[in-house]
Amino acid sequence: MRTTGTTGAIAGRLEQLRGTLPTRNHNARTVAALAANPGCARRGVLDAAGIEKTVLADRLGFPARYGGRSPFAIGRGNVFEARVKADGGTELRRLLAETLGANPDAGALVDVEHESAGRPSREERVARTRDALARAARGEPDACAILDHPLLPLDVAGRRAYLEPDAMACRVAGRLYVVEIKSFAIIDGSADPGKLASATRQAAVYVHALRRLAAELGLDPDVVATDIVLVCAQDFSNRPVAVVLDVRRELATTRRRLERLSGVEELLGELPDTLTFDVDGDLAGEAVARVPAAYVPDCLSACELALFCRDEARGCGPGGGSVGTLGTSVRGALGGIEDIGDALALADGTRAARPGEEDVARLLRRAQALRTEVLGAEMPGSQAPGIALPRPVGPPAASRAELSGGVG
Repeated sequence: MRTTGTTGAIAGRLEQLRGTLPTRNHNARTVAALAANPGCARRGVLDAAGIEKTVLADRLGFPARYGGRSPFAIGRGNVFEARVKADGGTELRRLLAETLGANPDAGALVDVEHESAGRPSREERVARTRDALARAARGEPDACAILDHPLLPLDVAGRRAYLEPDAMACRVAGRLYVVEIKSFAIIDGSADPGKLASATRQAAVYVHALRRLAAELGLDPDVVATDIVLVCAQDFSNRPVAVVLDVRRELATTRRRLERLSGVEELLGELPDTLTFDVDGDLAGEAVARVPAAYVPDCLSACELALFCRDEARGCGPGGGSVGTLGTSVRGALGGIEDIGDALALADGTRAARPGEEDVARLLRRAQALRTEVLGAEMPGSQAPGIALPRPVGPPAASRAELSGGVG
């Protein structure tokens, strides 16, 4: 068990790392982003210290592009959500009846944020959420059927975060369901995989926080369903449609990532005692580089330091960069080979395979043989013999691919 002295020492180290850099309060988006690359120690340390990474990115000379949403997108999302909840949640009740078998006429829609005059504090909204959920769990006759704008508390590396799901379906067949409302489209049963993945990660954070709250209320955490209801626009219209998604995988990843933040002392133990990120210019880059990163292209849509880490990953190693810059599928296929030059050397036989690399070497040489058979010669502009691994030239283009079996 961690002692109070140890906890104080960790807090002191994190404060030293942060210095005068502004802090950032976590919300569901930032907590969900933690699960996007759970193996990155750099992100773990920075998030545990509560550092506002956009400010740090500016100091590094790589201003963040991640996180911006256009006013049009925000406005469209607000209009769509308001339509789903209008008239006492008529549309949302219909969707819950279709997807979960809920009674569309039972119970009220209770707005936690606007249930009384005046603007309640966050702790008041948390108290109202707890009360509404407890009454629903007890099955009281006048308990709410839908909870609008609930607020859930969650400790993230010792810091209190407040998370606001779009809505909750209360006590449908004895369970509580998180409802996530997004304005992107589901077309012929399929959705943009990037947007879908982001929505499910965010919903998993809500499920995790709700299960924690249920346990605090003395309820079995399993009363909170690991299926969530995702409400989106149908095809090219503004008509809402709902699907039920299983978020158990995202929930497990979120739980592991939060546990790792709580165990940040292991990461801090590998850093110099005098290290701080509260420096400028080249010193900031040197300080951040002391913490290992695990860059992959997906970081561009999930982390404010992605541009700095990408530049670092491209320049490391003798072979022109880290294989992580080529994507998670390539990195996984190369089975622990971290440098592009090593992969190219294995492909053309200029480096012998080390123990454990035999299968990867055979795969690369087979790929080279197929490439030679198809092309008959080196591709124009190739600077190294053998297989031409794809090299990153910029942010990945937004793709729209159908998921296997659609979102349902």
